[in-house]
Amino acid sequence: MQKQLELTVPRMTRMHSQWDWLCLSLLIISSVTAEIEDGGVLGADVEVEDFDEESQQADVDKEESSLGVVYQTPKPTGDVYFAEPFDGELTGWVLSKAKKEDTDDTIAKYDGRWEVEELKENTVPGDKGLVLKSAAKHHAISAMLTKAFIFDKKPLIVQYEVNFQGGIDCGGAYIKLLSSTDDLDLEFFFDKTPYTIMFGPDKCGEDYKLHFIIRHRNPKTGEYDEKHAKRPDVDLKKFYLDKKTHLYTLVLKPDDTFEMLIDQSVISKGSLLEDMVPPVNPPKEIDDPTDKKPDDWDERPKIPDPNAVKPDDWDEDEPSKIEDLDAVKPEGWLDYEPQYVPDPSAKKPKDWDEEMDGEWEAPQVPNPKCATAPGCGLWVRPMKNNPKYKGKWKAPMIPNPNYQGIWSPRKIPNPDYFEDPHPFEMMTPISAIGLELWSMTSDIYFDNFIICSEKEVADRWAADGWGLKKLVASANEPGMFSQLVTAAEDHPWLWVLYILTLALPVGLGVLFCWPAKKTDEDFDLKKTVISMPVTKGGVKQGREELEDDEIDLEEEKENEDIGEDEDESKYGEDDDEENEVAGRSQEEGDETNKSGSEDEMTAADEIAGSGDGPLKSVRKRRVQKD
Repeated sequence: MQKQLELTVPRMTRMHSQWDWLCLSLLIISSVTAEIEDGGVLGADVEVEDFDEESQQADVDKEESSLGVVYQTPKPTGDVYFAEPFDGELTGWVLSKAKKEDTDDTIAKYDGRWEVEELKENTVPGDKGLVLKSAAKHHAISAMLTKAFIFDKKPLIVQYEVNFQGGIDCGGAYIKLLSSTDDLDLEFFFDKTPYTIMFGPDKCGEDYKLHFIIRHRNPKTGEYDEKHAKRPDVDLKKFYLDKKTHLYTLVLKPDDTFEMLIDQSVISKGSLLEDMVPPVNPPKEIDDPTDKKPDDWDERPKIPDPNAVKPDDWDEDEPSKIEDLDAVKPEGWLDYEPQYVPDPSAKKPKDWDEEMDGEWEAPQVPNPKCATAPGCGLWVRPMKNNPKYKGKWKAPMIPNPNYQGIWSPRKIPNPDYFEDPHPFEMMTPISAIGLELWSMTSDIYFDNFIICSEKEVADRWAADGWGLKKLVASANEPGMFSQLVTAAEDHPWLWVLYILTLALPVGLGVLFCWPAKKTDEDFDLKKTVISMPVTKGGVKQGREELEDDEIDLEEEKENEDIGEDEDESKYGEDDDEENEVAGRSQEEGDETNKSGSEDEMTAADEIAGSGDGPLKSVRKRRVQKD
């Protein structure tokens, strides 16, 4: 028992040490997390300051924001076909005077209002954009390119920014790249004006789209057909609802491949030959329009068994429900009380005219007597399923021996078939850019249009415009706590998760870090263990003392033998019998002492061999032996 107590104390000490380390670890993690958050904020400040230093070297007009960000009007660094930052007047932009066809005259005009102004949120002073200001109106504005884009050996890159500042209910923010035609007149730009490419976001209801549409010319008929890119496999909802400025980019390459990017991340890519709907190239064969299905063609895979006979006991007249004859009217049912009674508190209105309105009747309310009763009115037995009901008999179905499969018309060569191996090269040149939109939401922000052929030029343009907006928006981003509260407002069940997440570490901290109350028994036990150090030297000393005790016992035994001899000579033969009894007792005692000594030696050897037995055990055996 003593040994168990001595072993328990070190375990308790180790457990308290583990708790201390756990508490220390929690404090370190909290400190590191706080430093990381502070470092993130400091890092953002450093990036802003670095950007300021570069901007101060520009020879342009500058304005400084509250965050120390200096804006400068972007300038294209390479060959471009069109570039518009909207930081000045709408030079070159033309408002449409046309009317939308097949539309009510009250909304047919393109009279939606446009303004050039700064963003409402995350404003960068001096950075302006084109803003659609009218809701439930048709808007149309366009501008000529600096030079026409011809689809030959260079890729087409179209890029611009959009911010749905007030969200979006139903409306688009796409652009149209207008085809080069002899009769192109921007003052009469409307929905039927020929375009080569339409690209950009569009949303109505819960349908979030990113359009990429080309108008492809049929080389045989000369007619144009719209070809739509397949929808991206990405959830676009956040780009419409977060009220941030997003960068939309279209890259169309001479090898007939394309990429659509949002915020410089590819969300969709494909081929004009494989990923457009309907396909650019028509099928080689089509269904013969003159082919008709034969009258005796049997498409039924199964038919009723003609040999089946209705069983004699099949009764088709049995109803599906019958009265439950075992039902009993509940006790206390009020047969003569109506379920509804006139409202006793109702009063006829003062302006009630019986000649005009008829006789006034109080409104009906539930009968209060029925509230405490099983029911009121005429009691009727409830209905139950009829066990004899089988319904109308039908013959079982069997495989149709005359089944010929689903009929389809025969195929014939497509008379309109053509093969356009390179649709990119067949696209109509572009000479203008236009916005022709209907929106139920106002304040849609457009900025930094660019059309070029080099991705590096577009990226640099984005860095000087959209990159700065992104930097300011990131600096103004709400803290983690605000984001969590906002998310919980949209999804209330998150509050439960928050509470559990906070309660778990707090509970563990209280469990492991709260100091345990020490009792007097703990102090006594600790003192006992401290006063009994266990060493190999102590064990060796105990063995030597045990050997000295054995020598003393042998000397005492010899002295007793000498004393017995003297008694025998003194008292004579009369005491022989007593001496014999005493001798036998002494011999038994000697044997007991020897066996005890051997046990003590064995225990001492075990203690010395192990090196961890307490000296107190040896002393305890000595006391018992004495």
